[in-house]
Amino acid sequence: MFTKLLIANRGEIACRIIETAKAMGVRTVALYSDADINARHVAMADESFYLGGSAPADSYLKGDLIIEIAKKSGAQAIHPGYGFLSENAEFALKCEQANIAFVGPSAAAIDSMGSKSAAKEIMGAANVPLVPGYHGDSQDDELLVAEANKMGFPLLIKAAFGGGGKGMRIVESSDEVLEAINSARREAINSFGNDKLLMERYLRQPRHVEVQVFADSQGNCIYLSDRDCSIQRRHQKVVEEAPAPGLSDALRVKMGEAAVAAAKAINYEGAGTVEFLLDTDDSFYFMEMNTRLQVEHPVTELVTGQDLVKWQLMVASGSQLPLKQDEVRIHGHAFEVRIYAEDPQNDFLPASGKLNFLREPEQSKFVRIDSGVRENDVISNFYDPMISKLITWDESRPRALQRLVHALNDYQISGLKHNIEFLANIAEHQAFIDADFSTDFIERYGDALIGHGLSDSQSNECQTALALAALYQLCARKAEAKSCAVNSHDPYSPWGAVSGFRLNSASQHQVALLDDNHEINHLELIETQVGAQSFYQLKLNDSQLTLSGELKGETLHAEIAVNNDAGQAVKSAAHKIKVPVSQVGDDFTLFINSSSYHYRALLSEVIEEQDNLEDKLKAPMNGTIVTQLVAVGDSVKAGQGIMVMEAMKMEYTIESPFDGVVTAFFFEPGELVSDGMLLAEVEAKAEITAEKEEAG
Repeated sequence: MFTKLLIANRGEIACRIIETAKAMGVRTVALYSDADINARHVAMADESFYLGGSAPADSYLKGDLIIEIAKKSGAQAIHPGYGFLSENAEFALKCEQANIAFVGPSAAAIDSMGSKSAAKEIMGAANVPLVPGYHGDSQDDELLVAEANKMGFPLLIKAAFGGGGKGMRIVESSDEVLEAINSARREAINSFGNDKLLMERYLRQPRHVEVQVFADSQGNCIYLSDRDCSIQRRHQKVVEEAPAPGLSDALRVKMGEAAVAAAKAINYEGAGTVEFLLDTDDSFYFMEMNTRLQVEHPVTELVTGQDLVKWQLMVASGSQLPLKQDEVRIHGHAFEVRIYAEDPQNDFLPASGKLNFLREPEQSKFVRIDSGVRENDVISNFYDPMISKLITWDESRPRALQRLVHALNDYQISGLKHNIEFLANIAEHQAFIDADFSTDFIERYGDALIGHGLSDSQSNECQTALALAALYQLCARKAEAKSCAVNSHDPYSPWGAVSGFRLNSASQHQVALLDDNHEINHLELIETQVGAQSFYQLKLNDSQLTLSGELKGETLHAEIAVNNDAGQAVKSAAHKIKVPVSQVGDDFTLFINSSSYHYRALLSEVIEEQDNLEDKLKAPMNGTIVTQLVAVGDSVKAGQGIMVMEAMKMEYTIESPFDGVVTAFFFEPGELVSDGMLLAEVEAKAEITAEKEEAG
């Protein structure tokens, strides 16, 4: 076994590998970029080395430098994690040539599976079922269009050397083919440095089921359970579970044996995943093989009771697999969700920023969290915006799912947008509970999952949140005033109180709160003192409410009741609730169940800004301009794409907000832009007509 291991990765996967290495008595070497100088994985490792700038090309993709660091540090092996250099055959070969063990398959195996088209040829020869399609080397536009039309629609265009949903386009008709080819090529070259494409029949409602395989250098190869990864968005996995629900024992064996045949066809060694599309008639087709550890490997670990990273290190050091196929046992059920910094309400745009507040669910044998961040860390726009992976396990699928819902309710983040409520909506959706899903699940139920068109219960929760936000503001004001008074020369001065007192009138408080929809909520609360306790009457929409509460640390202990016709609080209907709150400056966030409600306290009158259509011409996040789709002087229609930018390995099209003429581009392809920068200028058609009439 190695005595020192270098991890050529970052974030949660680097932390995950370090934990197992330490448990095995292996010293660890971490790497870091400018953005990761104070990262969690750097703090966990025994030693660390600087790579360079924040961009992956300047740091984690510098293979030669990483090998030099491995030599300098005395590391006998390099674990690539996933992403970056994990499926780079040239890097694996250079490790072999430098006499450094690459914790993964051989360069030849990676190379054979690196091209999706070549992989399908190998799998076909090994009698692994394939989806009909075009996987040839010729990439001439006319040939690809002809093959597409011959194949029929819908079809899927994919980057041959891609992964993670990058460089993939679904095409519904012949008119869309050429544009989809060009777009997929651009994304493929930016993400993988190779623009080769393949095409295959697109199955409307398949499930995405994958099989974990493991092989050693002695020729042993087994499969370790299957996983369902059908809940996807833009071909990227959102929820994973093991084992895949609803499969017969015979089908599991058939898919497992096909996966082993795929691995043996390329003399595979180490951990790998063979991915299949499972159709409604239980027929399945090889999609691709990932020659690395998968993001979702923890669900397999929890149902098999095995540490797959430990297995990887053992195999890489020449040991045999710890188990034979008939010794593999599956126990219970596990789910994994990926907690992302992204905005589900805004087309899932990635978010970057500081984690001002982070409270994770308590970990146990039922709840596991793989994370690479801590409170006050910054989620950088240079890398994938994953915050953590939340994994739950229990004896059965319903119980494991209940654990997941409860853990999501306990997960609290503020400082940036995140997808926790979206994930909870998936976990609580009846179709998901019933395991009635396919890869189009999010598309089918998108509005309900994202929160567009609030249900009555969601609308009531929003109203409750606003009332509690107002109460929190009053409690915070009183707590601050009391603290100031205690530390002043006159702690009993009436000027140190926040009572809302008015002569010959009820005590009143005015609260103005700006919500995430940029709406200003003006609230008036009338205070009544009963002994030492304050009660507040609040009219909110059509409801009359009575509120009371106090702050205890970071939690608001509140009681809220709906008043009856006589204006009295109905005590039997009173609702006591503990609401965690995080506050930074004037911004604060309330956490209710799996939802978070963010507000800004306004201390003076603020004029609400009108919705500005030209905001659509501003960069939605930090990124790079890819191309301009039109030229200055061109006429454009509302919604027409005028330029493309790339951020966090995804392309985004900037559209014209109205009919008009493009009068300027402020950035050229290749230039970096920051969130909120104006990218182009479009003169509205009405303004152009008016100018012509004046000139006439």
